[in-house]
Amino acid sequence: MIYRFRIILDNKEEEDIFRDLEIRQTDTLEDLHNAITQAFGFDGMEMASFYLSDDQWKQGEEISLFDLSEGQSEVRLMNETVLEDILDEDNTKLIYVYDFLSMWTFFVELGEIVEESRGTDYPNLMFVHGQIPQEAPEITFEGEDLDLGDGSDYGLDDYEDLDFEENWN
Repeated sequence: MIYRFRIILDNKEEEDIFRDLEIRQTDTLEDLHNAITQAFGFDGMEMASFYLSDDQWKQGEEISLFDLSEGQSEVRLMNETVLEDILDEDNTKLIYVYDFLSMWTFFVELGEIVEESRGTDYPNLMFVHGQIPQEAPEITFEGEDLDLGDGSDYGLDDYEDLDFEENWN
């Protein structure tokens, strides 16, 4: 079977930029990573990760290109993760981040599962819409307020108000 994906650049202020591609369900996330980098014109030499996601695009478990944990924790790797093991008709969304310095962020959605077409090479870039900008769109990180249990709420901007010794070591 063939998975058809739409990969959308998280680009809040500009026109939609996306690619539609097909890939075998038995391919790995590393194969999908390579197809995405080629479809968007990246050289593929930067660190990248996929994140499992729910229907509200909340970031879940990380699946990394390389294991940088130095044995401190178990890391799920792209080259060991087959697409059909994590994606199906009910689980269709991934978040893909390429180049952690620039933070190119993409929404990857499984749109359709179809029969393989004879004579088609996979992965197959089906459709291109929009030109990728020179620099990654700026990402704003938003978080929920922190409940400290004392009736007060602290947000990301309230860091200075916390009783915290920065030079503790």
